[in-house]
Amino acid sequence: MKVNFGIPKELKEGETRVALTPDSVGMLVHKGLTVALETGAGELSGFDDSMYEKAGAKIVANAEELWEESNIIVKVKEPQKSEYKYFREDLTIFSYLHLAIEEELTRELLKRKVCAIATESVQTQSGELPLLRPMSEVAGRMSVQMGARFLEKQNGGRGLLLGGVPGVAPAKVVILGGGVAGSNAAQAALGTGADVSVLDINSKRLSRLDMFFSGQIKTYYSNPSTIAEQVKEADLLITAVLIPSARAPKLVSADMVKTMKKGSVIIDVAIDQGGNVETIDRVTTLDNPVFEKYGVLHCAVPNIPSYVPKTASYAYSYAILPFLQDLGDKGTFVALKEDEALSRGVSTFRGAVTNEALAQSLGCEHTEISLLIGFKVK
Repeated sequence: MKVNFGIPKELKEGETRVALTPDSVGMLVHKGLTVALETGAGELSGFDDSMYEKAGAKIVANAEELWEESNIIVKVKEPQKSEYKYFREDLTIFSYLHLAIEEELTRELLKRKVCAIATESVQTQSGELPLLRPMSEVAGRMSVQMGARFLEKQNGGRGLLLGGVPGVAPAKVVILGGGVAGSNAAQAALGTGADVSVLDINSKRLSRLDMFFSGQIKTYYSNPSTIAEQVKEADLLITAVLIPSARAPKLVSADMVKTMKKGSVIIDVAIDQGGNVETIDRVTTLDNPVFEKYGVLHCAVPNIPSYVPKTASYAYSYAILPFLQDLGDKGTFVALKEDEALSRGVSTFRGAVTNEALAQSLGCEHTEISLLIGFKVK
C-alpha cells in the first residue's frame, strides 16, 4: 500500500537539509496521513531515524523502495540524475526545482509525465512566495555572516571588520535586490554596524525598507549607472535579484567587477537560478565556497542554508506543512483545483510545461494548468 509522502535522502552535493522534521511528520501522521523516510535522510540535519519512527514515520531501507511506495516525493533540492529512473506518470514531486537552469531534468519530468511542483514558484494572489521566503531569509542573513568571514585577511579578503570600531570606518555592504533575501541581508549587515546600501527597481519597496530601518540604510533606485557606482565602492556585494521560475538577470558586468577593490567579496544569492553576476561562471560548494577573479572573491554556493541545516530544515518544514496537509487530504488533482497558490507552483503536469516563465526560458510551448485540471482556478 502506497504512503502519502516519501522523504528520500538529499543527493545533491553538499546538501545537508531534510524536507520534513520529525515534529512535522508527527503533525501529518496525527491528521491520518502516512509518511515514509529513507533511512538516514535526516542525519545531516541532526535528526536520526528513531526520532522519525517515534513520530510515526515508516523507515525504508533504500531509495528505490521509497520512491515506489510514495504518492508524493517531498524533497529540498531537485532530483539528481540517479533518481530519474524512479519517475513515473502517477508521481508528484514537491521540491525546490529551479528548472530554468535544469533543462535535462525538465525533459525527463515531461517524458515521464510527472507532476512537478516547484516550491520556489508557489505564489499567492498578492505575489508572495511563501515557500521560498524561509530559505531566502536564511540565505540573506547567512550571506552577511559568510561575507564577514571572507573579508578576513587569512581568507583572502581586505582584512576588514564589517562594523569597524570607534574612529575607524565600517565596511560598505551593497545589496542588489530588496526582496526577502536582500532585506534580511540588510538587517544582518546593519546589526554588525556596517554601512549598508540597498538597490531595487521597486520604489515602494525602497520606501518600506527606509521606514523599516528608520533611515539607517541608504536606498537607491536600481539602474546600470547606479549599480556600477555602488559596485565600485562595495567591500561586500550581495546580489539577490530573482524572477520567479526564470533565469536570474545578469546585472553586474565583468567591467563593473574589474572596478572593485582588491580583496572585496561578492556573494551571489541568486546563483541557484543562474546568478546576477557575469563573472561567476561556476557553482561553488560549502567546502570550497569562493574563487578569485580580477582580485575579487566570488562566492556562488547554491544551497547557502545548508550551512545551518537544523535551522533551515525546521523553517522549510513548517512552511510546506499546510500545503502537504492539503495535498494529502484531497489528493494532488483536487488540491491543485482548489488552491490557486499551489497550482501556480506546478512546472510540469501530464507531459506539459505549465509555467509560462519556465516555457520562455526553455523555448518550449506553455500550457495553462487550468486547461489540464478541468476548469479555471478561482
